[in-house]
Amino acid sequence: MKIAIQLVCLLGSLLLLGRVAGDPRSKTVDLKCATQPEHNTTIFVPNFVAAMDSISEQIQRSGFGMAVNGSGPDTNYGLAQCYGDLSLLDCVLCYAEARTVLPQCFPYNGGRIFLDGCFMRSANYSFFEEYKGHEDKAVCNSTSRKDSTFKELVRKAVTRAVASAPNNRGYARAQEKVSGIGNQSVYVLADCWRSLNASLCRACLENASASILNCLPWSEGRALNTGCFMRYSDRDFLNKELGNSRSRETIIVIVVSVVSSVVVIAIGIVIGARIWKHRYIQKKRRGSNDAEKLVKTLNDSNLNFKYSTLEKATGSFDNDNKLGQGGFGTVYKGVLHDGREIAVKRLFFNNRHRAADFYNEVNIISSVEHKNLVRLLGCSCSGPESLLVYEFMPNKSLDRFIFDSTKGKALNWEKRCEIIIGTVEGLVYLHENSKNRIIHRDIKASNILLDSRLRAKIADFGLARSFQEDKSHISTAIAGTLGYMAPEYLAHGQLTEKVDVYSFGVLVLEIVTGRQNNTSKTSEYTDSIVIIVS
Repeated sequence: MKIAIQLVCLLGSLLLLGRVAGDPRSKTVDLKCATQPEHNTTIFVPNFVAAMDSISEQIQRSGFGMAVNGSGPDTNYGLAQCYGDLSLLDCVLCYAEARTVLPQCFPYNGGRIFLDGCFMRSANYSFFEEYKGHEDKAVCNSTSRKDSTFKELVRKAVTRAVASAPNNRGYARAQEKVSGIGNQSVYVLADCWRSLNASLCRACLENASASILNCLPWSEGRALNTGCFMRYSDRDFLNKELGNSRSRETIIVIVVSVVSSVVVIAIGIVIGARIWKHRYIQKKRRGSNDAEKLVKTLNDSNLNFKYSTLEKATGSFDNDNKLGQGGFGTVYKGVLHDGREIAVKRLFFNNRHRAADFYNEVNIISSVEHKNLVRLLGCSCSGPESLLVYEFMPNKSLDRFIFDSTKGKALNWEKRCEIIIGTVEGLVYLHENSKNRIIHRDIKASNILLDSRLRAKIADFGLARSFQEDKSHISTAIAGTLGYMAPEYLAHGQLTEKVDVYSFGVLVLEIVTGRQNNTSKTSEYTDSIVIIVS
């Protein structure tokens, strides 16, 4: 099938990227937000985005960027830098992660984030020449204690790094080792922000070294200082020195274009619920007629449920009937007066504020019918909330099985294969066999539901988009789940079937390995599933 061929090609590209790339060390070590709220949201957010866009362009060229955007209390000063051993490709990947995490500090007017491969800071004042502050600290790894020999090696390596970094654009790496019995090595990295001159860099690193040596006798330590970063370890965490590679540079160009769009996702996820909701309300007040279209569709298709009927069916949305919660709403089990079991999706915003998204899901899913798509039974938009009514799936979602060692035993390899095939058949129908081509845009384990016989059904069409057969793609605002979105969609916002194919590829890896791709919410130092299989 065409979808299978596309999947093989995309996974091949992932494996190639994994081999060419080094280690971007993009795991967060520390995130510290400012304590002062932003002054004016409508000014602050555009200034922040503009500053980050400017820094992105600089990061792509040199691994360092500074920007100032705006004026007055809403001015945004930004700085980002990758550590000296990262290639441009690794730098772009690390910066992309930092740029998605830092917006979590909103609504405060700044913050700083240390990753193991890069640093990023935002504030409403110029901090570019600061080299120390009250938030400077050391982070020690307290899992392994070392002997006196190791401690002496650390002191030597740290001293060498502090001495050489100020005259080497603020960057130094050092290694000390002893051979023979009790063979030991220590590895050190020191990096000042390039906004500091040599004397300020030296002062920062001297403070950092005094702080980091307090981590001894532990096997690893990091100094997170206002103007610099330092790390020592008993394992070689440093990237190897890299020569110029034409294939690497080609991939850098591709990945660089991806980064410029990552902030849109971060802002949409972290800030969007507060800012875009307000703008959306204002748009509705200016006369959008999506709600009127929705009411007409419901009346014409006999899909309408009374709010009181659904409220009663779910026991007034009793928490005991809660089946799950996603980015767009909470789902409850309900039982109608005739005994039919249903699933009621209760959207986070009421129908007036979410008319467009609500209308989109009703319009798309009511126009399709397939054994591997969850069936829409109806909805309600006349009460105080927007509600969608679906057929009830007794086994809930796939993620509850494949990421649970106990429940996962119910899915043998034959059953997992059936789930993969069922998902493929549902996607093929959406992409090729429906009246309009439909792209789901959010294929992941939590959106694959299982019926009583553990058969797969694709659910949650809130982000789905449809377009005519004669169009090769449509351009849209980027939406989906980080870790499951195709690179070309992130880079250009051009929506094609490949968006779902890429997400499906990640889902297959999760089904086969039982490991979740988005690991940022779990262990700090675990790689994504894509990196592992590469």
